Amino acid sequence: METFLRAIEAYQRFDPAGWVSLFRFFPAWAGGLLMAVGLLMMMFGGGKLFRLVAGPLGAGVGFLWAPVLATRLGFAPQANQARIVATIAIGGLGLLYPPAATFFAFGIPLGMVAGEMAGVNDWLLGFIPGFFFGGVLAMAAHRFIGAIVSSLVGAWLLVLGALAAMYPFTSMVESVSQQPWGVLIAALLFAIAGCVYQLFVQLSPEAREALKQEKRKAKKKLADAKAVERRWTNYSKDKGLD
Repeated sequence: METFLRAIEAYQRFDPAGWVSLFRFFPAWAGGLLMAVGLLMMMFGGGKLFRLVAGPLGAGVGFLWAPVLATRLGFAPQANQARIVATIAIGGLGLLYPPAATFFAFGIPLGMVAGEMAGVNDWLLGFIPGFFFGGVLAMAAHRFIGAIVSSLVGAWLLVLGALAAMYPFTSMVESVSQQPWGVLIAALLFAIAGCVYQLFVQLSPEAREALKQEKRKAKKKLADAKAVERRWTNYSKDKGLD
């Protein structure tokens, strides 16, 4: 477990080789499951299913960034407690209100960048506006960001799952994993395909709702027409017109 946690911490920094090496912790059956989940997220993760993405995404944000923030704010001894609380809180918030997950997922990294640009002494003064600006911007573009984030996460799960599923059966996986940039490019291509499908092929929530409204109106119109026909038939029978 401790080794797995150290492997996860590679995602706190720019470490492509460390990101790719995570596949070694998953058995082949789990790799197949990751592939299925990743494909589902790439195709439908930006819609109603984004709630299933937002929960783990929020938990991941809390798990990865809470210790870093705690250290930056002078609470290094409480970093582990901050990680646990943030993982549960942001993960639960993401499940209940998905835009909150995108708020933290984009706000924290942008705030970190702004803090670094402000310098050590003014780090907090840079972090706070960067955090809120990134978070609010992410919430405003929630549908697009939901499609992009779900496609990126789904593509990465698909690639990691494929590596994990094939690892016990072929030595080619080991050589592929030694080329992390190639793996990243493959995941990026899958993510682009997922974004294109979700944003330009799949109907938007507004379009789906409009289509449902049209179907309901057409169904009601047909029912009204049948009701008028039944009344006219009954009237004709009563008057002996048939």
